Amino acid sequence: MSVSWPAPSTCTGACALLAAVWLLCFRLLPAVAWPRSRRATKTEQAQLPPGSFGWPVVGETLDFVSCAYSPRPEAFVDKRRLRYGSAVFRSHLFGSATVVTADAEVSRFVLQSDARSFVPWYPRSLTELMGESSILLINGSLQRRVHGLIGAFFKSPQLKAQVTADMQRRLAPALASWRAQGPGARLRIQDHAKTIVFQILVKGLIGLEAGPEMQQLKQQFQEFIVGLMSLPIKLPGSRLYRSLQAKKRMARVIQRIIQEKRRRRALVDEAPRDAIDVLMGAGSDDLTDELISDNMIDLMIPAEDSVPVLITLAVKFLSECPVALQQLEEENMQLKMRKTDLGETMQWTDYMSMSFTQHVLTETLRVGNIISGIMRKAVRDVEVKGHLIPKGWCVLMYFRSVHLDDMLYEDPYKFNPWRWKEKDMSTSSFTPFGGGQRLCPGLDLARLEASIFLHHLVTSFRWVAEEDRVVNFPTVRLKGGMPIRVTARD
Repeated sequence: MSVSWPAPSTCTGACALLAAVWLLCFRLLPAVAWPRSRRATKTEQAQLPPGSFGWPVVGETLDFVSCAYSPRPEAFVDKRRLRYGSAVFRSHLFGSATVVTADAEVSRFVLQSDARSFVPWYPRSLTELMGESSILLINGSLQRRVHGLIGAFFKSPQLKAQVTADMQRRLAPALASWRAQGPGARLRIQDHAKTIVFQILVKGLIGLEAGPEMQQLKQQFQEFIVGLMSLPIKLPGSRLYRSLQAKKRMARVIQRIIQEKRRRRALVDEAPRDAIDVLMGAGSDDLTDELISDNMIDLMIPAEDSVPVLITLAVKFLSECPVALQQLEEENMQLKMRKTDLGETMQWTDYMSMSFTQHVLTETLRVGNIISGIMRKAVRDVEVKGHLIPKGWCVLMYFRSVHLDDMLYEDPYKFNPWRWKEKDMSTSSFTPFGGGQRLCPGLDLARLEASIFLHHLVTSFRWVAEEDRVVNFPTVRLKGGMPIRVTARD
């Protein structure tokens, strides 16, 4: 990607300040977990990955953050991989002794392990906002139950059909509005994608239709989400405090919806139409109204950070690769004309049947790395591929370095959707949605929503993209929202 970033050396002071703030975001300084000297056997010492803990207190966090704001965030891992001759090394990041892995097999092992070996690890502000009942934090049978119920519902043909119809209905007025602005109308794809995807996902989660209540919920959600990476201080007026208050207001709305649904279920037995219905119908005392409402809020996060960013990155990469854009247009136009000739409307299976469109999305996920990595914490000493991960240490599975590894992908920085005609997506070297028991339950929906958005964009308009750059830290996004100028097709 051709993006313009400041060189790391020009922003050292700013990065140092940001790193200090981020250290506080993850752990308050009194709670910093510096590795203590441990009486280990010679065998254990030999098994510890090579590496360095860096400076006292901050460890190697300064360099990690500096690289995260550079054109190639993976430089932090790549430099150490070259230095130590290993894709697995030890470091000290965000207040914790950490094993960093760019080894696909090690990452897969950790992802597939259960809570007897590894548990989720997140910044303190995020755990405060998510709460103890969040699907991101719970473990054991309850986690498997909630994840299984939500995952099965998200994969169901009924929900996919509903999402398809809803997206088509939401896109129609948006497309008409863009067309009415005349040739050269300027749009920010990221903003439009967020608006549409949020409405679709919220309806699928809690059954709420577009309207004043949806708008109020979105406003509270915006207040809530900005606190996910804030300082873990809950004093009145603080960022975290305001986000917690916003979550409480959202929870009251959702719990009222749950109570109305319970009253209705007592009178009429209806088939599940949204995620609340699915969890309520499970017949488990563990699935309380509070747990359900908290997880509905958590599951709204992809509507802000994942699916809209996937759509926006796809538009950017296609704009920079005219040959890929042309093939995508041809595939989608052919399907549209065939369905029109038959007098049929597009179904979810039609969108997912376009192989090149799916290759474009797969390559966007690989190059864009919307989820650059995931952290887990070892609850016991664990050995994998000859490496010891001591109890209490964190593991950073850095997917970005795997996805951009030239040993796994030829010319890895090149956007090349055609590589997926032959390559297997199920390998451990491709993990854009995580893996194991905590694999993102909405991965199929993410692809479907992105496919629908791209289909209607490329079959309705031609566009010229303005210059924009990808920001990778703390979350992936387009700095300018990916502005394009559209002209309606004849």
